[in-house]
Amino acid sequence: MKIPRLLPVLSMSLCAALLASPAGATIFNYSASLSGPNEFPVNASPGTGFATVDYDNVLHLMHVHATFSGLTGTTTASHIHAATPTPFAGTAGVATTTPTFAGFPLGVTSGTYDNTLDLTLASSYNPSYVTANGGTPASAELALTSAIASGQAYLNIHSTTFGGGEIRGFLQPVPEPSSLALLGIGGILAWTAKRRRVG
Repeated sequence: MKIPRLLPVLSMSLCAALLASPAGATIFNYSASLSGPNEFPVNASPGTGFATVDYDNVLHLMHVHATFSGLTGTTTASHIHAATPTPFAGTAGVATTTPTFAGFPLGVTSGTYDNTLDLTLASSYNPSYVTANGGTPASAELALTSAIASGQAYLNIHSTTFGGGEIRGFLQPVPEPSSLALLGIGGILAWTAKRRRVG
């Protein structure tokens, strides 16, 4: 049987991708596209935004970065809500700092937020979230990170026009580069095998 010339190159690429990926990685990356149609109930806000949340399960830190613009009202609060009964649908109570993330820009229609929460501190959470989820920051961290990982948490930006939230988005995992490389390699191998069967 003749081996396609591309396979040795792909095999080396696969090995390089596997060797480059850190064993036991502790950073989990999530992102969310924020919009009015993502709200519940849906609204027609022209506002948009994008958020990333990076969670380090060894240092117990959560880095939150968000940009937004075009809101019809000025900002009054922003936080992460969790956990919805169904992934990527519904509403939930506020999980993180109330009434808003520390340092979140208020009274504006556009802006940027960048901060890191220490999840070992009770001050990083809504007190009622801690109480409802085991009573300690450690149990609240487990509940929040589990909700994020299972698609049951969303980042919400509230405004004077939409007190319940003008734009929001459910947090979703961001594929790591090595996973994308493996996916691409798998696609190429499948395409090569299909061409061999056809030809």
